[in-house]
Amino acid sequence: MRRIAWVGSSKADLMAFPDDARREAGYQLDKVQRGEDPDDWKPMKTIGSGVREIRIHEACGTFRLIYVVLIGECIHVLHCFQKKAQRTSRHDLALAKHRFSRIKG
Repeated sequence: MRRIAWVGSSKADLMAFPDDARREAGYQLDKVQRGEDPDDWKPMKTIGSGVREIRIHEACGTFRLIYVVLIGECIHVLHCFQKKAQRTSRHDLALAKHRFSRIKG
C-alpha cells in the first residue's frame, strides 16, 4: 500500500472539510493507495506532470484534493480545498504548483 505524504497544510485543510466530504476524500485516497483510480478525477497538467485532482461533490459543496504519485510510490497530497466557483482559483492553482515544485526538488 502506498504511503501518503501531506504537503504544507493539506492534511489540516482536509480535516476541516465537512464530515461527508472528508469521508469521501478518505475513501478516494484509499483507492489511490491501493493503486486504483479515484471515481472522479482529472489530470492537472497546468500544475505538473502526473498531478491529478480528485473531485468530490456533496450536498454541502464541491471539494477538491490535488495529489501526485512520484518515484517511490509515495502519494503527495499537495492541496485540499472547497471549490466555490466554476473555475479553480488562481490562488489554489499557484499554491498546488508551488508545493509540487518544492517536492520535486
